[in-house]
Amino acid sequence: MVHRLHLRDLVSSYNEMVKDARSDYFRQLISSNKKSPKVLFDTINSIVSPAAPVPPVSCKADSNEFLKFFANKTRKIKEQLPPPCCDDGVVVEAVSHKWSTFRPVTLEDISALLTKLKPSTCPSDVLPSKLFLKVFDTIGQSVTEMINLSLSTGVFPNAFKHAIVEPLLKKSNLDPSVFQNYRPISKLPLISKILEKVVAEQLSEFLDKRSIFDTFQSGFRKHHSTETALLKVSSDILMSADSGKHTVLVLLDLASAFDTVDHQILLDRLRDLIGLSGSVLHWFSSYLSGRNFSVMANHQMSQSADLLYGVPQGSVLGPVLFLLYMIPLGRIIQDFSDVSYHLFADDIQLYCSFKPSETHKLDSLMNCLMQIKQWLCKNSLQLNSEKTETLVVAPDDAIPGIKQHLGSLGQDVKPSLRNLGVIFDKDMSLEQHSKQLIRNCFFQLRNISKLRKMVSYEDLELLIHAFVSTRLDYCNSLFSCLNKKELSRLQLIQNSAARILTRTKRRDHISPILKALHWLPVAYRYQYKILVLTFRALHSQAPPYVCDLIAPYRPSRSLRSADQNLLMVPRTRFRTRGDRSFQAVAPKLWNELPLSLRSLDSVNSFKSQLKTFYFCKAF
Repeated sequence: MVHRLHLRDLVSSYNEMVKDARSDYFRQLISSNKKSPKVLFDTINSIVSPAAPVPPVSCKADSNEFLKFFANKTRKIKEQLPPPCCDDGVVVEAVSHKWSTFRPVTLEDISALLTKLKPSTCPSDVLPSKLFLKVFDTIGQSVTEMINLSLSTGVFPNAFKHAIVEPLLKKSNLDPSVFQNYRPISKLPLISKILEKVVAEQLSEFLDKRSIFDTFQSGFRKHHSTETALLKVSSDILMSADSGKHTVLVLLDLASAFDTVDHQILLDRLRDLIGLSGSVLHWFSSYLSGRNFSVMANHQMSQSADLLYGVPQGSVLGPVLFLLYMIPLGRIIQDFSDVSYHLFADDIQLYCSFKPSETHKLDSLMNCLMQIKQWLCKNSLQLNSEKTETLVVAPDDAIPGIKQHLGSLGQDVKPSLRNLGVIFDKDMSLEQHSKQLIRNCFFQLRNISKLRKMVSYEDLELLIHAFVSTRLDYCNSLFSCLNKKELSRLQLIQNSAARILTRTKRRDHISPILKALHWLPVAYRYQYKILVLTFRALHSQAPPYVCDLIAPYRPSRSLRSADQNLLMVPRTRFRTRGDRSFQAVAPKLWNELPLSLRSLDSVNSFKSQLKTFYFCKAF
């Protein structure tokens, strides 16, 4: 009997040790990858839903075969295009502003920059990024002198031009023997990114002062995001529907756009459109030329291949250079007054709104599309026609007639489409988006619930926010389009997350739990987001196209309301159309706030007090 009790104590002690070790493992895993949701997702998914082991890449291909595939992929696209043409038909105005020399940087500038740079190690780095940061106090002065030498001479070091590409399977369930299923992940030396970051900050300063970017380009720009882009597009469509107009939305996709950029056209554009000259222009010419890459697969390094075109992938400057390359496209679309547009990096959205008697305006849309195709060909970019999608926002009985005016686009008309991660439908109700969001969130919650006994409360909360809250909050300023039924279904997600975290039974009332967690309900979360965007727009911290959607209320006579910081509420006709647009929702919510909130100047103070205001209102 004594031995049995002793054995039971030992087993209990052993189980506790296993539990503690498992908790420590997950704590360390979550802590080290809390800023890498994909790593967390893949790890957690492999634990709760283990799949059959995938055969390693080495059994099918070596690094040189990957090198050949990636090099030929871009070459084949280039061969299908006509020779690039520097004269793309866009009238270029002479720039009065020039930028010919870089500003030298100090050791303090580099130190401050390193705090903002995401540390990443490339196989070609002499020092791993963490070690580099630790010894920077010793080598910092030499690094600064090297960077200033590059800036003053206009030469980008050849040692920084070699990229190492690692093939990454796009999805874990894809066949690893098919090259098309891999995405090339390009890695550049850390010191290269530091130099690029120095140049990027000075370039950004130059561009911002002269408002060079296209107003409706939202990719890779401060205060711009997919949410602000979609907010503008959806608001325009809803207000058009409110005035009795139909809208045709066309989404265009480019094939490997970043990889096919023509270097000479880009340099000409930097000189003629942007105003770069002297050592600055020479530096960018040096930056683009003489680049090459190797592929690392199966712990084997391939031979190297030249990169003759494209902006450097995995670089700091690449995205900005691509935006500058695309500037003339917006000017072409602006020639068609009946067509609106929005750009997000290489994603192009065209939309045309018209009254039922104005279907001739669709001819303008088709002509605009033809001009875009011609410009893309001249600029060494290829439109992926197979991925072109069209949505008609109109009553069901009007859609067949509209299709007839769209020619080949009529074949691409869909009842709904995914636009930058949000599903738009023909009624702009976001119902399909809500259903997909609910499925995804409950899938994540089921996986997280399986780990509940293995992780601490803090880590469990972090997982819920990483996999569920972020999904609920993504572009939730568009949730004003949702009806009460869909909002209540989304609220069930948050309720379930709260019960998993607090281990609360289903029959227990949820409001006290949400209040204890200090979680705003879903309906208040989207209103909170709308008001934060409104505040930013009023204080010039939002894209101009968002700022233009709202206007201060100015009474015709001198009234007390003139000093209340109110916004003008536009007149709308339909509750399910104009009333749900940002133009209408934002002023209504803003005017309902107390004057003390509307009068704040700091965005952080506004966000803090707004959450308190809604928290008191919700509970």
